[in-house]
Amino acid sequence: MLTAEEGTLAIRLARELLEHVVAKKPKTDIRLTPVFSSKRGVFVTLTRDGDLRGCIGLPYPVMPLGGAIEYAAKAAALEDPRFPAVSREELGHIDLEVTILTVPVPLLCDPAERPAQVIVGKHGLIIRGMGTSGLLLPQVATEYGWDSTTFLDHTCTKAGLPGRCWTRKDVELMTFEGQIFTERKGTV
Repeated sequence: MLTAEEGTLAIRLARELLEHVVAKKPKTDIRLTPVFSSKRGVFVTLTRDGDLRGCIGLPYPVMPLGGAIEYAAKAAALEDPRFPAVSREELGHIDLEVTILTVPVPLLCDPAERPAQVIVGKHGLIIRGMGTSGLLLPQVATEYGWDSTTFLDHTCTKAGLPGRCWTRKDVELMTFEGQIFTERKGTV
């Protein structure tokens, strides 16, 4: 777990990278704590006026946290295929959220028991099967007021799979947790 101060550093790092890649502002030297050298999964979510504006991340711990935050912030701003690149004029209206992930673990139970094992507000979900996969962060189910079954269905949809595919034994379900740090229009 990151401390509140480290969470503030994570947000500063994401914001600075956003300003650098979108507005071409020079990067400053942010003194990071040792946790930023450990490999962690992370997602950076951008919103504007409460609407999603970009969300990209790395679900698995494949690079040090500092680099992963920078990668995800840049990708969320410039490379999310659902949205045009964030413009310089938008920067003052963009809210940031950095979600630090635990390592995903398989949910080992009979598919019929999956809704009872998924804890809304705690678990994020990754579903894999039929040649595709999809991920929803823990906060998504809470934001939309979903129960665990609805959360599972929407994770299937995110993967491009039919709803209720989570009931199949050949579809893998993994859970993870996320530590969420939020910046609203320049304030952490």
